[in-house]
Amino acid sequence: MVKSRLFSRRVPIMHACWLALVMVAVVHAADKPAEPVKTREVKIKDISLTVPESWQQQKPSNRLRLAQFAIPAVKGDKSGVQLVVFSFGGSSIQANVDRWKAQFRRDGRKVKVTEGKSPQGKYVIVDLSGTYNQPVGPPFMRKTKLLPDARMLAVILIVKGKGVYYLKMAGGGKTVTSAAKLFRASFGGDAEKEKEFKADN
Repeated sequence: MVKSRLFSRRVPIMHACWLALVMVAVVHAADKPAEPVKTREVKIKDISLTVPESWQQQKPSNRLRLAQFAIPAVKGDKSGVQLVVFSFGGSSIQANVDRWKAQFRRDGRKVKVTEGKSPQGKYVIVDLSGTYNQPVGPPFMRKTKLLPDARMLAVILIVKGKGVYYLKMAGGGKTVTSAAKLFRASFGGDAEKEKEFKADN
């Protein structure tokens, strides 16, 4: 009887110790920083982008593009997305924002437009999600297909005395979301310091 009572007292104590060890392990796992992403710097005329090595730089598919990168798809998306870089003038910031908004169907469309400052210059970033009229084939054909659960991140980067650069990443929502922080970091953007964009600025 004595041994039985002693054993019954030890079991809760042993269980509590085991639970404490598990909790400590979980805390340490949560505190463990994510493995750093290997990046490389790519010079594109007057700007530099710091992109992950997994973003494959490709030959631009048309003469309007200064650069383009293929970003691998994540689980849940059928195909990867492209990051493309342009530079051309002649249109206002609001005109470009409206043009990008028009590439998504109004039903269920969500849009957020903010502005900030990077080491390379001021920028405006447009965050769109919903059903995307995804371009298919050469731009002059103007053919599109509907892509539900899509997302677009598009940036207007104003480099003082140099020009305006446009960075656009659009496609499967899960893949764009997984690359969003790295996309912002590529040109030096900081989401925490951004504020709502106002067209009359």
